[in-house]
Amino acid sequence: MGFGVWVEPEMVSADSDLYRRHPEWVLHLPDRRATELRHQLVLDFSRREVADWAYEWLRDLVDGSGVDFLKWDFNRSFTEAGVHAGGRDARRVHTEHARGLHRVLDRLRGALPHLRIEGCAGGGGRIDLGVLARSDQVWTSDNTDAVDRLTIQHGFGQIHPAGVMSAWVTDSPNPLTGRRVPMAFRFHSAMAGVLGIGGDLTDWTAEESAEAARLIELYKDIRPVVQHGRLHRLLAPEEGPLTAVQYTDADADADRTVVLVWRPSTSFGPAHPPLRLRGLEAWARYRDEDTGAQWSGATLTGYGLPVPDLPRGDCASGLVRLRRVR
Repeated sequence: MGFGVWVEPEMVSADSDLYRRHPEWVLHLPDRRATELRHQLVLDFSRREVADWAYEWLRDLVDGSGVDFLKWDFNRSFTEAGVHAGGRDARRVHTEHARGLHRVLDRLRGALPHLRIEGCAGGGGRIDLGVLARSDQVWTSDNTDAVDRLTIQHGFGQIHPAGVMSAWVTDSPNPLTGRRVPMAFRFHSAMAGVLGIGGDLTDWTAEESAEAARLIELYKDIRPVVQHGRLHRLLAPEEGPLTAVQYTDADADADRTVVLVWRPSTSFGPAHPPLRLRGLEAWARYRDEDTGAQWSGATLTGYGLPVPDLPRGDCASGLVRLRRVR
């Protein structure tokens, strides 16, 4: 297991040695009082000396502590933001701050090629191509409720690949929403991206730990397809009783397909029609790796894959692994 550190390099507390030495380093306007949020002020990365200080501090931290992973957070918005020189370009601080951030990340990646960095959705919606070019993955949302995440991840997947979407399995009831969700559903939700564990393992029962271990091994098997394959959004959240996504191998000779299906709430009515898959060869046959059932690609894309048997009740989910056999 590697060693990671959660950092927030763009923030500073007013009760700190750094602020006492350099109160001018925070974002501020000369005619306004700087506002503290979360007991924090924002360091002005548009200033070269601030970005240089942040780089040196982070490099010493990584080198001195054997850090393998940095989770780079940003938990408050800009206030009283203006370029320190003032004048007509004072408001350019938002652009220049971003450029300063990029310079720090570029220097870190150049000096520490082993270091992995996770960006954050905060800081003005900071999941953009500029950040993704300099980080390995991003924190999508603090909302880890497995049902809510289906909608969040559906929106994220319109532009960004699953291989950069950090997705955690947290405890039930969820600490933010209070919703109780079975472990399998929580795992299947997180398996749609970069699976992580964010629950209190000391509170998990032996049965829960065993189920989690089985699901982690399953994710390791499908991880190459999910993180590096093509994503097909089969059924959108809240447009029907089921939500479903499909992943196919990105290679030209792709032979594996993964389908994840979720039913957030139970409703009375007829069975859901089969799921019409995409990206398969019509002439090929595909075998369910767990049940052994086989279908032609033409059947799976035209008629559809039968919906897997889901547990009774709310928050039910399933996973199907298909492999091309000829």
